[in-house]
Amino acid sequence: MLTGLHISNIVLIEKLSLEFGRGLNVLTGETGAGKSILLDALALALGARSDVGLVRHGCDCASVIAEFDSASEDLRSILDENGIDYDEGIILRRNLTLDGKSRAWVNDIPVSIKTLKQIGDSLVEIHGQFANHSLLDPTTHRQALDSFAVIYDSKNADLIEAVKMTYEEYRNAVKRLNDLQDMLDKTASERDFLQHNVSELQALNVKVGEEEELSNRRTAIMNAEKDAAILTDALAVLTQNSESLDAQIFSAAHILERIKTEPNPYQAQIDALYDAGQTVSDVISKIKPDDVDIDSIDAIEERLFAIRAIARKHRVSADELPEKLLQMTQQLNAIDNSDAELKRLKDLVGRKESDFYDQSNKLTQARKNAANELRNRILAELPDLKLGQADFQIEIKPTPPSAHGSDDALFMIKTNPGMPFAPLHKAASGGELARLMLALRVVLATHQDAHTFIFDEVDTGISGATASAVGQRLNKLAQESQALVITHSAQVAGFADRHFKIEKHTTAESTITNVSEITDNARLNEIARIISGAEITPESLATAKTLIKV
Repeated sequence: MLTGLHISNIVLIEKLSLEFGRGLNVLTGETGAGKSILLDALALALGARSDVGLVRHGCDCASVIAEFDSASEDLRSILDENGIDYDEGIILRRNLTLDGKSRAWVNDIPVSIKTLKQIGDSLVEIHGQFANHSLLDPTTHRQALDSFAVIYDSKNADLIEAVKMTYEEYRNAVKRLNDLQDMLDKTASERDFLQHNVSELQALNVKVGEEEELSNRRTAIMNAEKDAAILTDALAVLTQNSESLDAQIFSAAHILERIKTEPNPYQAQIDALYDAGQTVSDVISKIKPDDVDIDSIDAIEERLFAIRAIARKHRVSADELPEKLLQMTQQLNAIDNSDAELKRLKDLVGRKESDFYDQSNKLTQARKNAANELRNRILAELPDLKLGQADFQIEIKPTPPSAHGSDDALFMIKTNPGMPFAPLHKAASGGELARLMLALRVVLATHQDAHTFIFDEVDTGISGATASAVGQRLNKLAQESQALVITHSAQVAGFADRHFKIEKHTTAESTITNVSEITDNARLNEIARIISGAEITPESLATAKTLIKV
């Protein structure tokens, strides 16, 4: 829902801030007061093509900010794709400079104008000069009809889901059949080569993690061999003479003990030598090079190198070789059992196709039933909207199978008897089209693609009871969302939940358009002005009182 609109330096608007609410928001004013400028500004914020002529005379830059309080599910995905946070609402901002450059932001994140328009179209549906109403796009008609079909009969929701499910099962079965056929075409001529690879991999029988284990064992044996050589060298140094180093130390201590002086002045050194000799003796006793199984390293290296070689051959890691063996075994089995597997998959495709078309045909009939009901409801709306000569129908046409079934929908209209039906967007224009879209939106009111609807020219060429019918339907539509309506009709204005008056103020220096919300007597006087013109009469005031419904 549009909650705020802030405009700076757009044509006649110098600075303007408006707050809108839920329900029907009506804007009125004298011809030329600037109603179209307001729509121009909003359209700019929503991503319309920029026009440097919108920049107010004497200014270098114009800007528009549109604030919204929520986002639909589809819009959230767009915002997520662009990294835009929307927890506290959505703010669209557009700047336009005199050199023709235009920049846009959404929640202060810079975006392209294309992205801005995509977001704007998801927030607002405009019926008028900048029309972007989704129902004019034929690709939306099937979804709109299906949504109505669910409203018409809740069982259709299960049917729509069943069609989607059976189509996915059918498509998956077809994919499996095609994959098998492709695989057979590629591998049938290579069976001998495939068999050789399977036999080779089976013979090697590689286990996940085996390469790392073998590599670690090989490294450990090689390190053990080097360590043994080092220990041998160390032991040779300690025992290189006829007597080992510890024996020599003990001999030196014994010699020093023969000193005759009492007490022996070298007793401390003698004790130290005995301690050192014992330490060296302990060290020598513990230096024992282990026997290294040198022969086993050959077997380890042979298997390790064989694993690495076959992994390079198949361009996978060693740990992926078991999975490669499984894949190639399955390919080989598929070739050897291709006839049986092909028959099984063809039977499966046939069953899934039958299931899909069974559900799809039911959905086609449900769509036809819903289309008839939708047509009747639309036709019931048209006379009151001065479209009594118009006719509406929905063409259900076959399409290739998809998750949506095997048919599509196209809304068709003819505005005058004797004329052929034509697609919706080609058969009407101006106020006539706006009223037709209003009828559609009212009937489809429980399923709306936009939170905010804007109607311009909806009252063109109508008055009296027809205008009152338009106002009533606008009010009904707005109760489920929000509608902004620019109108010249007192009857339409009478249904407003909030009424805004657009005025132009002219001085010798400048002309400025201003917009303000009006209530009570101010609103009564404005509706009376619409009825009687510049001079408000007691009769127009009395009539205005009868027209105010809200």
